[in-house]
Amino acid sequence: MLISSKFAGHRRQVYTAINFTHLFSTTAADDDPFKTHPSYQHLATIKSKSELLQSYTVTPPIKPWPRYLSHKKLISLIKCQHDVNLALQIFHHAGNFHPGFFHNYETYHSIINKLCRARAFDKVETLLTELRNSTIKCGEVLFITVIRNYGIASKPKMALKTFLRIEKFGVQRSVRSFNALLNALVQNKEYDFVYALFKNCQKKLHISPSVFTCNILLNALCKKWDINSATKVLDEMPVMGIVPNVVSYTTVLGCYVSLGDLVGAKRMFDEIVDRGWLPDATAYTILMHGLVKQGKFIDAVKIMDEMEENGVGPNEVTYGIMIEAFCKEKKSGEAVNLLNDMLDKRYIPSPTLCSKVIDVLCEEGKVEDACNLWKKLLIKNCTPDNSISSTLIHWLCKKGQIREARKLFDEFEKSSSPSVLTYNMLIAGMCERGELHEAGKLWDDMVDKGCIPNAFTYNMLIKGFCKVGNAKEGIRVLEEMLDKGCHPNKSTYSILIKGLLDSELKAEVLRVLALAASGDVDPETWGVLVAKFVTDIQNVCSDLDKILLENEV
Repeated sequence: MLISSKFAGHRRQVYTAINFTHLFSTTAADDDPFKTHPSYQHLATIKSKSELLQSYTVTPPIKPWPRYLSHKKLISLIKCQHDVNLALQIFHHAGNFHPGFFHNYETYHSIINKLCRARAFDKVETLLTELRNSTIKCGEVLFITVIRNYGIASKPKMALKTFLRIEKFGVQRSVRSFNALLNALVQNKEYDFVYALFKNCQKKLHISPSVFTCNILLNALCKKWDINSATKVLDEMPVMGIVPNVVSYTTVLGCYVSLGDLVGAKRMFDEIVDRGWLPDATAYTILMHGLVKQGKFIDAVKIMDEMEENGVGPNEVTYGIMIEAFCKEKKSGEAVNLLNDMLDKRYIPSPTLCSKVIDVLCEEGKVEDACNLWKKLLIKNCTPDNSISSTLIHWLCKKGQIREARKLFDEFEKSSSPSVLTYNMLIAGMCERGELHEAGKLWDDMVDKGCIPNAFTYNMLIKGFCKVGNAKEGIRVLEEMLDKGCHPNKSTYSILIKGLLDSELKAEVLRVLALAASGDVDPETWGVLVAKFVTDIQNVCSDLDKILLENEV
């Protein structure tokens, strides 16, 4: 067991070695049992702390414990621990019990960084207090680490507190820690604090802001939609001796776009060019996004062409925005070309983006092209997920290509686990085509693999039975659905009642209504169900009364 103090272990050994029966039974007033005990005589010979540590062995928290321990070795031991408490024990053991070892700034920074990442801030504060009371000379980077982590952990007040006490550790605050603080405040939407601190940074904090500081302020102002203050700061930056950069203008450009002011956005974009800078991919992408949002698709395409002419390559976001725009305009060819270009440049498109491209291809009747794209995604190690496969299976089934859909399903199943959505698409397609036997087999496979059917799955199977004129089997499916704890919805009852009425099985409809009445059916749904069944109120009124009375609580 690890000892918390250097002397606690020795005291415990002394006390446990003493015969307490003898201690309390002695009658002589001046007879001190501690003086005659061997353990006391052992302590009497020890003249220094180092001799005491050599006399007693404290079990290290890990084995093997290094015989020679350097600061670099300790930092490595701390970093490789998954258990933050063990890392802290290692830190304390090294400082308290390893002969000749004393902590320095780097070892404190290492363990504090570890604790910050684990959000163990109480322990961080304890170590900071130790560090402040020690003679170790600190660096500003340690406090930047703490401030950033307080920001990530949604503790902006603690971030501010840490910044304000930096000088108590004998460290001069600089614009670096100030920027870290402002970023932490922006992360936590404390935009007014950012502005207040910026205004006082030179007079009260004696910190000269940099272009990065101004960019953080611009970000804060834009996030609170204060475009007037943001443009004012942008204009005043040269007066402060700070030259705005592309990021400064791009931040304000983004605010104009978010506010829907494309005139202001274009003016800001042109100003970047007028200043002699080449807009980066982010600036181009923001402007394109604004144009697409307002339906100015052709203008967005022109901006992308201009971007490529200026030698600025599209980034992942650029591709995503323009591919979605092409899909919205039902231009599948252009969308596929951009997606291929994206893949060739080793960007990984999101499953949602791929689904949209596949969807628009299928809508245009290009199901085969969609299948080829799916195969290309596999080749490019962009493994299609359930949403992509479900989209493609849905369209194959819609075209009546059930076998092709099943082949794609089987191929997908080799590398991934189909979701209930993927199963539903194929089961729905099979039921629609009357292939209930195949749908039943797939259902069994679904259940065997632990994928639980939902209301849509049951509805499709009920619909399939009704479609082939076997609505009674649909009732059995409904009963199983209720037994499994899956709640039927309005569609479940509507599909089944319509199927029964089409088969002229009015008596069975009452059975379904009884099941509905016994379940948790809202008044609106009940009204719809009754309306589907009731054609002659006088003929069925007594039957409905009977159902309601039987299920009255």
